[in-house]
Amino acid sequence: MISTLLIDDEQHCIDRLMMLLNNSYKDTIRVLDQCHSVEQGIAAIKKHRPELVFLDIQIHDQTGFDLMQATSEYQYDVIFTTAHDGFAVKAFKFSAVDYLLKPIDPDDLARAIEKVKSKQHEREQTEKLDSLFYNLKNLQAPAKKICIPVSNGKEIIAVSDIVRCQSDVNYTYLFLKDKTKLTVTKTLKEFDELLSDYNFFRVHNSHLVNLNYVKGYTAGKGGMVILTDGTSIDVSTRRKDEFLKRLEEM
Repeated sequence: MISTLLIDDEQHCIDRLMMLLNNSYKDTIRVLDQCHSVEQGIAAIKKHRPELVFLDIQIHDQTGFDLMQATSEYQYDVIFTTAHDGFAVKAFKFSAVDYLLKPIDPDDLARAIEKVKSKQHEREQTEKLDSLFYNLKNLQAPAKKICIPVSNGKEIIAVSDIVRCQSDVNYTYLFLKDKTKLTVTKTLKEFDELLSDYNFFRVHNSHLVNLNYVKGYTAGKGGMVILTDGTSIDVSTRRKDEFLKRLEEM
């Protein structure tokens, strides 16, 4: 789903857009927040890091362009919403910028969302190819990179930066060495298959750990592994012997 913000100083415009999105795009668009000022919008973008922003041109005595300048370091797609026609609309058309004329027409909304989905797919393919080219050029290097889908887009991270992975049904939490926590739309089983050749071991149904970050082991029925980030994780009884063997081989 595309994580989205709605930024408009007129509540009735937000309400109409929400109605259209709820009616036709429940499985495509996830609205994270509604904002009624440039200041609120800036704070929401920094907090949520959305993939898409529906942005009003005129917001009280400021503009959507003020917001974009203040958040230029963040990557997101923009669909402008405007009540102005004439020269303003011509300017948008010549600039190839996505816009919706208020009151928003459902067909225009559908075309705009399809363009965003297409652009995001192209970026995703580019990121995957970047990751592939990196790994092909560094076949013998220990610091492989993987492209992963996170809640607000895609991230390419070094495998060596992953301390551990923890499952949550159909999602996986990745804990990195810089204390970053990523929520990934992949199962732990997929990460187990992906990372098994890079010194990762599944100590428990819910936990996959990078053995390079193991600090110690506490004996017990299954025992407990202690990682360098201070985390303690139970080792399942049936995986205990293989886990200890892997530690001895390091």
